[in-house]
Order: sequence, then C-alpha cells, then structure tokens
Amino acid sequence: MQSKEVHYSDYLQLAKILNAQQLESDLRGAHAHDEMLFVIIHQAYELWFKQILFEIDSIGSIMAKPEIDDNSPDLQTVVHRLSRVATILKVAVHQLDIMQTMTPMDFLDFRDFLRSASGFQSWQFKITEARLGLRYTERFAQEYYISQLRQEHIRLIKAAEEQPSLLDLINGWLERSPFFDNAENWKNYKSMAPAQAGTHPFWCDYKAAYAASLRDIEQYNMASFLDTFFTTEMTEGRRLSPKACRAALFIILYRGYPMLQMPFQLLNLLLEIDEQLSTWRYRHMSMVHRMIGTRTGTGGSSGKDYLKGALDKHYIFREVAALTSYLIERRSLPKLSKELEAALGY
Repeated sequence: MQSKEVHYSDYLQLAKILNAQQLESDLRGAHAHDEMLFVIIHQAYELWFKQILFEIDSIGSIMAKPEIDDNSPDLQTVVHRLSRVATILKVAVHQLDIMQTMTPMDFLDFRDFLRSASGFQSWQFKITEARLGLRYTERFAQEYYISQLRQEHIRLIKAAEEQPSLLDLINGWLERSPFFDNAENWKNYKSMAPAQAGTHPFWCDYKAAYAASLRDIEQYNMASFLDTFFTTEMTEGRRLSPKACRAALFIILYRGYPMLQMPFQLLNLLLEIDEQLSTWRYRHMSMVHRMIGTRTGTGGSSGKDYLKGALDKHYIFREVAALTSYLIERRSLPKLSKELEAALGY
C-alpha cells in the first residue's frame, strides 16, 4: 500500500470534537461559565463508556469460545483488557474531582436550561451494565429505567440484554474448568473424610474442614455453603451455577499454583470492576446531594434517592464476592495429589 500523510488534527477529527460543545446558556443569552466544564466532563464519560464497551465486546468474543487454555494468550488478553476496564472506571471516579470544582451556585446558573436532559439518559452506560451482567429484573426503579430514552436507544439496550453477558460467559468458562473431570488428576488423592455419594472426595474433605472452621454463631453459614456449592438446581436470581462456584472457589483457594494465577486475576478484576462502579455511584450520589440537596433531578428522577437505590442494588458480581464467606485457612486446605500439583505447575 502506498503510504499517505496523516495529520494529527485530521486523525483525531478535532474539528468535530472541539466544536461539539454547544452551551445551552449561550443559546438562551445567559452565559454560564461552568457549563463548558459540565459538557466536556460528560462528553469524556461517553467516550470512556464507548471504550469500555469496545473492551467488553472483545473479551466476550474470547470467552464465548468452546475452550480456552488458561495458560494461553487468550486468557492473558482477557485479564489485560479487564484490567483496562477497571482502570478506566477509576478515571471515571476521579473525573468527579474536577466536576466538584463547580459550586452549587455555579450549577444553578444553567441547571434549569438542561431540563429534561439527564445522565439517566446515557444509553451507553445502561448497555455497559447489561453487557457486564446486570439484568433488567435486578435493576432499581425498573419502571423508570427506559422511560426517558429514545426508541433507537431502547432497541440497542434490549439487544444487549438478549446477548450472553460477561457474567454468563464467566459462568460457562468456570463450568468447563477441568479440575474435577479428569480422574487422572485424583488417582493418588488421599481423602480424609467419609465418602458421600455423588460428591467428589476433595469436596467431602473441604466440606468437613469448612464445618470445623465455623464458630457456634456461624453455623447458619453451613446451610448457605451447601446451597451455594451442592444444590441440585439453580434457584431464582442466581447467576453462577454450583459447578461454577466450586471451580471459582478452587481457583481462589489454590491461586498460588502457576496455572491458577491468570484465572484468579480474572475473578479478582470482576470484583474490582464492581467496586469501581459502586464507588462511582457513591461519589455521584454524594455530589448530587451536595449540588441540589433533595430537589428532583433534571430528568425528573428522585435525584439522590434514585442513586442510593442503584448503589444498594446494582452489584453485578456479588456471587463472586460472596465466595470469601467460604474460605478456610491455608493450613487446613486439603493436600492435592502429586498429579494435580504437576498439572497446575509449569
């Protein structure tokens, strides 16, 4: 191919970007200085959401493969791109520091001109939540969820909700984990607990060790443990199957083995993403309360109360986070067979 010169301004289409800040206050003949900051911050958010969706789609295409070698470039790529998503969300949180250089009176200079525009109309953010794994049935204030969106954006969101989410793909990946399906890995495993029909010897040992680790006031945890890892069917609202939960717990418990390092980082990054989303919602809620108090949001939402409800309910990877309830001390872990140790090493 014949090379052509590319100019910085043309490559970034700066003429479009730098002329995309139309201040509503100027159109009304009442210039508000801080509206420029408000517009640029929100445009930057939408660009970051676009990048996050770009990363999630690429991750999804890898995780949808029938097989993924946990020691292959595929899994390393997934971990790398999930880390990028988490880092972008950290930047999104810190952008609020810039926004908060605007005072409540600065905001009031142009707030009324924005009605009924609202960040609640960010269809890219709703798609991001859906692609990560937030279901419609799990949303706070469902009746308000798409009430202010344009039809073309509603169609995009519904299309995203119909695709397998990242959480769905993670469940499938965990279910395919080969730790317990290969009998060769366990032929010399020395089980300490009595055998139980239909239960792998390792999990008989782990179940006994977990029960022994509980204090008297924690005995209710045993019922939860059995339901999470050994129930015969998926209960309503559950996203990770018992088999997937067992694989995830095994990864967390034995993450010191080289072959489990990447899988562990993947699971840990899911929690980081949830934490950053939660931090962003909390900071946003605090900022809204600081800016408008208890007044209604520009789009007609309940403002701070809506954000508080979303903060409390919109945890996407909560089942992964809950696995820490079922950990035991390293010294009490069942000792793996030499065959499995070799398989998990280099």
